[in-house]
Amino acid sequence: MKLGLLIAPLSVCLGFAPPAYLPQKIRCGNTQRFLSDYSEDDAPREQSRFEGMQREPTANELAVIDDMITKLSNAKPYELPNAVSRAIRVVSSPRFFLRIAERADEATDAMEKEKLGALAENLVNTIQAVVSMTEDSLDERAKEVEKVVKAASEENGEFLVPLSKERVEAMRNEVEGLEEESLNEAFLSTIDAWMNKAHQDGMDGMVQIMQTALQIYAGTVISRARVRLQANVAAAVSGEDQAAADALVAAKEGESSAASDFLEKLLHIDTNEWEMEIRKGIESDVKKEALVSEVQKTMESVILGLENGSMAQRVQAEYLRELVTRIEAI
Repeated sequence: MKLGLLIAPLSVCLGFAPPAYLPQKIRCGNTQRFLSDYSEDDAPREQSRFEGMQREPTANELAVIDDMITKLSNAKPYELPNAVSRAIRVVSSPRFFLRIAERADEATDAMEKEKLGALAENLVNTIQAVVSMTEDSLDERAKEVEKVVKAASEENGEFLVPLSKERVEAMRNEVEGLEEESLNEAFLSTIDAWMNKAHQDGMDGMVQIMQTALQIYAGTVISRARVRLQANVAAAVSGEDQAAADALVAAKEGESSAASDFLEKLLHIDTNEWEMEIRKGIESDVKKEALVSEVQKTMESVILGLENGSMAQRVQAEYLRELVTRIEAI
């Protein structure tokens, strides 16, 4: 199965393209003001730094939007809040509502027109409710993102970019220390908003730090999803409960393929080290084709299971697409 998602290759969002600036220092005091004084009014949502939110949707993306509209129009009212919260950035966009209006105009069936009209009205009310309910969550995620960013600072309180290996690992420790429920859409929305604000203020170094945070996030959640999927598969195969399945997975860790183990290693290192580590792996016991296949399997089993159009899907998919590009380039 091929991956077809609401993303464009090599988005600047994760910072995989070479930076167009030299190493620089960012005073901690300036950054503290940036972190604490930010408000949504300072960064219009349509200026998101996530690729795919800055342009007109492609045919494939439009197909995904249409699929979301169809599912939402057929959903029961009490199911909308949960569905909307998982893809709030897409569902609340003007383009999404414009597409609903376009489909209503194109519809020849009176019942279909009525369903789409009711959907638009219900979405407005649902979005308002979801935004209100998630304010506390956003505040909590903002505190967690700030801890991750602070971990990038040197001992003297300054941020030196490109980040040293020690600073990247400090950021990774903060991200990996967060619970799974913390690494959600609110977490990504906060990073997106701060990255956009930094870009507007000309703080290119802070943009790079935010990109690093996204890369670490992607590697962390993908690794966790792979472990969880392995446990679920083991449970299905063994016919046992989850506790027994976890024990089975632990017992069979030594049987993991070289490609799978190596992919886990790549998910937990700085992306700047990928080329060197991939070369070492291929020169030893890892086959290039097997590694690409392992990444593709992860795309199909993990990424395609995420909410269509969500930030989580965009970021994780782009991360794995870049990894495939790096492997194939060796």
